[in-house]
This record gives sequence, structure tokens and C-alpha cells, in this order.
Amino acid sequence: MTGPVADTASDTTPAPTPAPSLGRKVGSAAKWSLINTVVMRLGNFATGIVLARFFLGPEAWGVYGIAQTVLLVLLSANELGVSLAIVRWEGDPRRFAPTVLTLSAASSCLLYAVLFAVAPAVAGVLGSPEASGVLRVMCLCVVLDGLSQVPAGFLTREFAQGRRMAVDGLNFVLSTAVTLLLAVDGWGAMSFAWGSVVGNVAALIGCWLAAPGTLKFGWDREQARALLKFGLPLAGASMLALGVVNVDTMVVGSALDPLALGFYVLAFNISGWPVRIISEAARRVSFAGFSRLADSPQALAAGFARALGVVMVGTVPICVLLAALAAPVVELIYGERWLPAARALPWLMALGLVRIGCELAYDCLVAIGHRRSLIGVQGLWLIILIPALVIGARTGGIVGVAQGHVLVAGAVVVPVFLLALHRGGIRLGTVARACAWPLLGGAVMSAVLLLLERYLGDGVLALLATGAAGTLCYVLCVLPGRALLKG
Repeated sequence: MTGPVADTASDTTPAPTPAPSLGRKVGSAAKWSLINTVVMRLGNFATGIVLARFFLGPEAWGVYGIAQTVLLVLLSANELGVSLAIVRWEGDPRRFAPTVLTLSAASSCLLYAVLFAVAPAVAGVLGSPEASGVLRVMCLCVVLDGLSQVPAGFLTREFAQGRRMAVDGLNFVLSTAVTLLLAVDGWGAMSFAWGSVVGNVAALIGCWLAAPGTLKFGWDREQARALLKFGLPLAGASMLALGVVNVDTMVVGSALDPLALGFYVLAFNISGWPVRIISEAARRVSFAGFSRLADSPQALAAGFARALGVVMVGTVPICVLLAALAAPVVELIYGERWLPAARALPWLMALGLVRIGCELAYDCLVAIGHRRSLIGVQGLWLIILIPALVIGARTGGIVGVAQGHVLVAGAVVVPVFLLALHRGGIRLGTVARACAWPLLGGAVMSAVLLLLERYLGDGVLALLATGAAGTLCYVLCVLPGRALLKG
């Protein structure tokens, strides 16, 4: 005698595969993003060493720094903030993606047209008239980036960081090859510009292939109005954030000589290593992850604490190592002629550590809709920072600029960000617990590194032994806090 039909069907039909949990998606995406960022940054690091040692001097680095600064500021506003709707908004993003692409492309082209017209004036004000041509070429990346925002947004929304790594790999290989070939041929800073353009073309094609069907133009007036209402505050906050990070290059370029600018750009690039490796990997998944948790204050607070703890654990030892051993590291990697850059590096490493925490807080505040708070925080930061940097440049050169950065960030910006997070439901105690063990480990590691350097010297083997001993002490210090990082 057979059982009911329903029972038979349940016995023969496979159970549906459960959808991956948010934690699993974020974990997988974070791993791919970290691998991607480490590989790309190590490649850029090696390329920079070759260029600085053999082909480009401090003056060329200064011109490149000016062009890169202007490009980053333009990139912060090139799509008016509307592309984040692809990641943040509920529902099927393909409904409004064509309108996003139209807005992004139109604003990017307009920005580039304005930049092309004013490039000579901008380069002159920033103390590098020869940067005008480099600006006009490099900022073509603004248009290319605007076109790639929609497919890149789909990859972020879907936590598809494996495909994103393939796109970034293509970008890196082509941009590096072009940059090196042109540098060898004597193109100077212009080699960076054309390398960036070629790499961005490759990235646009790669994003289109990785997220097919997303490069479609369209227009819906109601959607456009809602997108601009959502995106313009974010674009404003992003421009202010990029202004905070890059106004120092403008101050050094206008207040000091091109040689000092080259040294400062190199030091700032070194200080950005942990930011790019750790923070960039985290931010590719943090905004999407925080957005999914935005409706649950407790889950959001727990997720932010774990994210901040992981980021700090990974970042602190890198910052401490580069700050404590600044001079021998710069001389070993770049050569003796770049040693003046080492004087500003310890202060810039402290700034890099603050930036990493602030960027994660920025993503969290965006996810929970506190866009006005972000504009206020970034605006206050920039207003106070500019006079501090000018005074620092006049009194202490590039070291004074770096000190001014750290003073404003530590005394003003961190407390304001903590207040904004508190209003968003993330208590000061939560942040303190996430940072306590890494900061304690960093203090112990600093003492060990300085002590061993005094006794062992700064040879290659001595540096390796000193770094290994300091890192071991750091690991032992953070082990008691490992329970917070799980999950």
C-alpha cells in the first residue's frame, strides 16, 4: 500500500538549496577583495620602486601628484553620487540603471570639459605649470570611470569580487605596461597619464563583460529626480572627503618648491599602503554589508565593531612598522636620494591609521542614511585643515604639513565621527572595544622596534629581524581580543 501522493513527491524531489547567508556572502567577497587589493597594490608598489629608482625623479613625481590629486577630486563627483543607488536601493536595480548611467555619463563629460578648459590655470595655481598637459590626458579617466560605475555597482551589489579581481587585473597589467614603456622612452610624468587611460579603458570593457546588459542608456524623469536627491549629498560629502585627503598636495605645491612636493607625494603614497591594502578591500564590501544591516541597530553595531576590529588588527602593524623604521625603509626601497621623504612619514602613517577608521565610519553612516552628518563632518574637517596645513608648510616644510594633518584629525575629526556614530546607534564603548587590543599591540610593537633598531642597526638582515620580532609581539598582544573578530 502506497502512501499519499504528497509524501511520494517529498521523497523524490530534492530539497531546495538554501540561499547563502549574508555573512557567507560578505566573507567570501571580503576574501576575494583582500586578495585582489594585496596583489594589485604589491604590483603597484613594485612598479613605483622601478620608476623612482631608475626613470623618474622627485620633480616628475610632484607633477604626477598634482595630476593625481585633481583626478581624485573629480572622480569623487563625476557621477553625482547616483551610482551608489545600484548598491543601496531595494528592488531590481535594472529598472533604474539606465537612468543612472545617463546621469553618470553626462556629468562625467561635463566635468572633463570644464577641466580641459581650466587645466593651465589649475596647474599654475598649484605651482606646476608643466602639469597642464598631464592633467588633460589623465582626467580622461573621469569619463571612463563614469561609464563604468553602473556595471561596477552591480558587481559590488552582488558581492562578485572574484569577477572584480579579473577586471582589476586586466587594468593593472595594461596600465603598468604602458607606463613603464613610456617612462623608459623618456615621457616623464605623462607616462602615468597614458597608462591610467589605457588601464581605465580595459576596466570599462572588463566591467561590461563581467556584468553584461548593464551598459544601457535610458531616461526617466521621476527616477532621475529621486536619484539626484539621493546622490547629490553623497557626492558633496565625497568631494569634501577627497578634498581633505588631497588638499595637502595642493598646499605643498603652492607653498613649497617642486622638489619638496615630490618628496611629500612619495611619503604620502607610502603612508597610503595600509589604507589601500586593508581599507580598500574592506570598503568594497562594507557599504553593501552595512546597507543590509541598516534596519537592525543591534546587528549594525555588532557588524561595525567586527569590521572595525578586523581592519584595525590588519592595519596597525603595517603603520607602526613603516613609522618606526621610516628612514631605513625608504633608503632600502627607493634609494638614498629619497631620504627627505622619511621625515614626514611617521606622521603620515598616524594619519593613515585615522583615515582607515574614518572611512569605515563614513560607509556606515552612508548606509544608515546620515548623509547630512557626513557633509558636516567633512566640511568641518576641510575648513580647519587648510589653515593648519598652510601654517605647517611655512613653519616646518613637509614635516609641518604632516603634523598639521595629524593634529586636526586626532583633535577634531575623530571626536566628531564618534559623535555621529553614537547618534546612529553605535556607542563609544563598542568602538573602544574594537580598537583596544590593536592599539595596545601597536604601542608594544613600537617600543620593541625602536629598541631593537638601536641595538641591531638598519641593515637588511637587522631590519628583517627587527620587523619579525615586533610583529610577533603585536600578535601576542592582540590574541586576547580574537573573540570579537569572529563572525
